[in-house]
Amino acid sequence: MFQVTFSDQCLAELGKIDTLEQLEVISPLSQLSESQLANPKEPLGRFTRGKKTVYRLRTGDYRIYFERNGITLHTVCILHKNTLTDFIFRTKLPISEEQLIEQHSSFWKYLETLTRSN
Repeated sequence: MFQVTFSDQCLAELGKIDTLEQLEVISPLSQLSESQLANPKEPLGRFTRGKKTVYRLRTGDYRIYFERNGITLHTVCILHKNTLTDFIFRTKLPISEEQLIEQHSSFWKYLETLTRSN
């Protein structure tokens, strides 16, 4: 069993939702096993950012991003699914570039092409 710690961003995001939903979001994280982290399968994923391994856990309408440090799972951030911030984090762009991307017209044109092809 792992110890779970939360960043300030995670605590702020959790504070926006009611207590029952908080438990539904966090419960899958607290139930992760060593074997699941070693061989992630949906809803768990793993990617590398620089020299760090970051895990993503899909739980309900949220994505929990966390790092492992021994027996501790430290949540880096909790993001609502289908948001630009979640997309940027998953595609390994620095979060600080979010506003630049939003302001660039080619980003919005790209999104329009995705909706037309569906």
